[in-house]
Amino acid sequence: MQILSYLIPGLIIGIINVLLFKYSSKFKKILSLLYISVGINIISLFVLTFIFKKESLFSSDRYNISFTLKYILATLLLGALFIALKYLIIKKTTKTAVEKLTVVTRVLIVVAIIFSIIGMVLYFGTNLLIGIFGKVAPEQFIFNLKSPMVGTATDTVAIPLEKPILGIIGFLIPFIFLLSRKYNLLSNNKKVFSYKLSRRFMYLVSLIILVGGAFYTFKELDLISVYRANFNQSNYIQDNFVDPENIKLTFPQKKRNLIHIYLESYENSYFSKELGGNMDENLMPKLEILTKEGVSFSNNDLMGGPYQTYGSSWSVASMVNMSTGLPLKVSTDRNTYGLDGYFLPGATTIGDILKKEGYEQTIMFGADADFGGLTAFFTTHGDFNIFDVKYARKKGLIPEKYNVWWGFEDNKLYDFAKEEITRLSKTGKPFNFVMENADTHFPDGYLEKEAPTPYKSQYANVIAHSQSQVYDFVRWIQKQPFYENTTIVLTGDHLSMDKNFFKDFDPDYHRTVTNVILNPILPKHEVKTQFRDFAPFDMFPTVLSSIGVEIEGDKLGLGTNLFSKEKTILEEDGFKKFEEELSKKSIFYDKKFLEK
Repeated sequence: MQILSYLIPGLIIGIINVLLFKYSSKFKKILSLLYISVGINIISLFVLTFIFKKESLFSSDRYNISFTLKYILATLLLGALFIALKYLIIKKTTKTAVEKLTVVTRVLIVVAIIFSIIGMVLYFGTNLLIGIFGKVAPEQFIFNLKSPMVGTATDTVAIPLEKPILGIIGFLIPFIFLLSRKYNLLSNNKKVFSYKLSRRFMYLVSLIILVGGAFYTFKELDLISVYRANFNQSNYIQDNFVDPENIKLTFPQKKRNLIHIYLESYENSYFSKELGGNMDENLMPKLEILTKEGVSFSNNDLMGGPYQTYGSSWSVASMVNMSTGLPLKVSTDRNTYGLDGYFLPGATTIGDILKKEGYEQTIMFGADADFGGLTAFFTTHGDFNIFDVKYARKKGLIPEKYNVWWGFEDNKLYDFAKEEITRLSKTGKPFNFVMENADTHFPDGYLEKEAPTPYKSQYANVIAHSQSQVYDFVRWIQKQPFYENTTIVLTGDHLSMDKNFFKDFDPDYHRTVTNVILNPILPKHEVKTQFRDFAPFDMFPTVLSSIGVEIEGDKLGLGTNLFSKEKTILEEDGFKKFEEELSKKSIFYDKKFLEK
């Protein structure tokens, strides 16, 4: 159906063009038919995408009977306008002064085309990155280029490619046409089109596109921070790092199970304003119940959380932060982020520590664990059982070609998680089960078929349904015989990257991710949970403390045990200084954590 949508109007307009206008040979007629057929479809797709804001025009699913008929009609109308305009130009004007292009002119034309392509690739490429990954931090931008990129969500890449491809091609067609014309057009002996003036103007346009594209990329991707991260050096990490290998960790006699659930893009902003969120209506009433039942650390006296600090603003980074006590800094001259089978080989993680203590460990995703190097991270550190979409297919839990959203949807994830946790509980060993849901990933989230839709926004419906799933899953865990000796940690992984959902948010509202620890081992002293300035990496010692581990000095990595009376680095140095120092290059970080 999609191919017919392009062929029918393209051939009709092409044939009309050949019949109406004279051509010197059959070859030129065939060539013109081909050009017009392809060109009119490009124009139509360009107009529908950029003027009428239609999406998914490259997707075959879009082309049902109704849309196909509308597309054909729209393309025929545009074709008719093109034919009419061409007819008027030919009838009212004459060509003069055919030019033989000099070598210099040819070179300038090629340079102008290259400048334009580079500028547009920079502009559309930057928007494509933001469309796939959100308003990426510079360290995430570099990380994405240096880590495995397999297993992205269905259509996450295909849909955003429409605008770059159509934008570039749609611009280049008239641009090259105006550059390559070799004659003037006259009407009543008056010049109405000067090829020399047109070409000089196109040279200027190409330079503007190049400079504009470069400036846009530099600004949107904050490349000045990339420069600072690689040329301005700081000893801040070295001066504040507490090596877990040199710290005494005392486990309770009966080792406690740990279940850590990373909640994709879960923010406190989804709560109502009365609770500390930024919504008129609470989207997470059941998570509110769990939060009030457990221990939750806040930057205020309501629902709050940690600062989103440097090197923590995407899923892989948040896992590194919370399990190593370190930011995910990306060195441009080293690469140990999964492509070579290693991931921060010099770091010590919760997985490493629990492995030494005899824990059985599983990490579960609905996605492909190879994405972002997570397979390498969880095998390098703790020798986890990897349960991802590939594993589910291999075991026949889902069909071989099953692919929904990032792999399989969350309702299946929780079913598989129950089975895996039950298995772990029967091994006779303490266990550490880690998982991350995905339905709340941007853009707009994945709305499962059974999800209620009380809100106009799909993302709001996804959030509300997701938190209900989390609540039901936690309640299931709490009914199991092993729960008495199990701690559950629920943490939002990072701030949501869904731009549209937050476009009308109060810019002064401080967005933070959620956190709650259920059934922890509490210290004898009173724990300060409110008005805390802390970061994701503080969860490293805090999670260990929650399962009863006594930590000498209450600091690990850059993190501070929030159950202790010790101040965090942010409470001591402030957010501004911390961010500035962490964004700089750390030779200590590169040598200690990236070298094998």
